Amino acid sequence: MDIQHLVDRLEDLIDEGRHISFSKYTLVDEERALELIDQMRISIPEEIEKAARVLAQRDRVLAQANEEAARILQAAREQGSQLIDQESMVQAARSRSDHVLEQAKKEAANITAEADGYVMDVLAKLEQSLLKNLNIVRNGINEVKHPVPSGQPMQPPASAQFPAPAPRQAVEVESGEKQGK
Repeated sequence: MDIQHLVDRLEDLIDEGRHISFSKYTLVDEERALELIDQMRISIPEEIEKAARVLAQRDRVLAQANEEAARILQAAREQGSQLIDQESMVQAARSRSDHVLEQAKKEAANITAEADGYVMDVLAKLEQSLLKNLNIVRNGINEVKHPVPSGQPMQPPASAQFPAPAPRQAVEVESGEKQGK
């Protein structure tokens, strides 16, 4: 039984008792009063046990909460450490990719420079060959127009002088498929 309820019943018993005139005393039913007191004695240990159980349960809950908080804190620290490690790996990968990209750009520039040099050499040789062939053709035309008497050395006419070559410009070379069409 609830101790508070028993105290209320004891108070009601005193209120119901007969008040003795000209004094502060009240007559109460002794048997009922002793019965309530016995019930209180029985109830008080139960209340104390309930309170002890509640305290023990509270302590268990607090211990579990502390353990859970410690576990969460440790997990957060580990995750933070992993994120820091991942960030450093990402930075290293970025640095490595920047280095590889820079190396690729340098190599591409070198290859382009070498290819340009090769193309210039080939075009210069082609120009020399074309000038030589053009000279032969002009000499042949000149021979046909102005035959040289035998025994005299052949001199090119003034009109056969070669103009100075034009400044070099970028040349676009088409693939074999396009040239054949």
